[in-house]
Amino acid sequence: MSTVRTAIVIGGGIAGPVTGLALRRAGIAATVYEAYPSTADGIGGTLALAPNGVAALRAVGADRAVTAIATPIRRTAMAIGRKRFTLPSLADVPPLQVVHRADLHRALHDRAVAGGVVIEHGRRLIDVRESADGVTAHFADGSTVTADVLVGADGIRSTVRTLIDPAAPGPRYTGLLGFEAVARHEVDVEPGTMTFAFGRRGYYLYWPEPGGGTRWGVNLPQERPMTLTEARAVPAAEWLRTLREAYGDDDPGRQLMATSSADELQVVGSLMIMPPVPRWHRGRMVLVGDAAHAPSNSSGQGASLAIESAVQLARCLRDLPDVGSAFAAYERLRRDRVEKVAARAARINRAKAPGAVARALMPLLMPLFLKTVMDPEKTMGHEQRYVIDWDAPVNATPAMR
Repeated sequence: MSTVRTAIVIGGGIAGPVTGLALRRAGIAATVYEAYPSTADGIGGTLALAPNGVAALRAVGADRAVTAIATPIRRTAMAIGRKRFTLPSLADVPPLQVVHRADLHRALHDRAVAGGVVIEHGRRLIDVRESADGVTAHFADGSTVTADVLVGADGIRSTVRTLIDPAAPGPRYTGLLGFEAVARHEVDVEPGTMTFAFGRRGYYLYWPEPGGGTRWGVNLPQERPMTLTEARAVPAAEWLRTLREAYGDDDPGRQLMATSSADELQVVGSLMIMPPVPRWHRGRMVLVGDAAHAPSNSSGQGASLAIESAVQLARCLRDLPDVGSAFAAYERLRRDRVEKVAARAARINRAKAPGAVARALMPLLMPLFLKTVMDPEKTMGHEQRYVIDWDAPVNATPAMR
């Protein structure tokens, strides 16, 4: 039985509220502290929750709140020029759930509050002090709070990660800049179908919106990274001209860009990934979600893995007798899984911006590509069928017994 009774959770995005809910279910009182003054309304594009992510939400009673605002994606296809390939699927798993990031943040925030989790905004962490029996968080407003453990759910630019290990690596740029919008153009594909398209100058994807039109997202190759502030400082009309030039030779890329409005263009910003983080925990501090593992968006698993980690951390703190053994068991349960997903996403990333020769050969190589990189059983079966058994006890690693 754990001696942990209270927890500080830093970060109110996706992992933070789920961590609060999971800890509360484990009998641990948790308060979430978010640096920004409100939820992330209007920030970010859409993301996909895989079946395993929805299953992890079910463990904390948040799955219905999320699927109610999501669009199910039941089939996928790949397009290269006018050639289209239907991708094999896993028939025995539920569909992907596509949801806007801001809507997901709001749904998880509201569900956490309804579940008794306190969430305080405008509390930016600047330092941590540990003692033999607790950890104290120091915030920029001069306030402090003490608990048994501190969980860093503060994203890819995590302050907690740096406090755990000042030499920890930071996020790396993928070489891609993200945009998203809804076009007035209607694509001739079955509803619930997401298409991954390799254009002449960039990669994009699209799917029919339930309310009409076609939602699209692009990963535009860009040499240098830009902060979200820098990217949004460029007029949306200028970005849209760039996108129309980049995708003007593609079908339906040309129609999607031509029938989209600059007023509705969502600048997602530079797409980043986290390299392997050597230290996930130290003393009474531990990382969850993107602070510890942030695979490329090519994985389709970033948010789902963050949710899984939040639930697994709570189980370990619930079942193991001390903080050190709980954190070690948590890392043992998570590290191998998340790093395999990141490696798979990296292989897909390398195919997102093929050169002219590679692009010309892609239709010929596509059958092999589908059997290797995109084979659902080999690449996604073990990922998407993964279900956390909340009631099963967590055991310490053999070295700790």
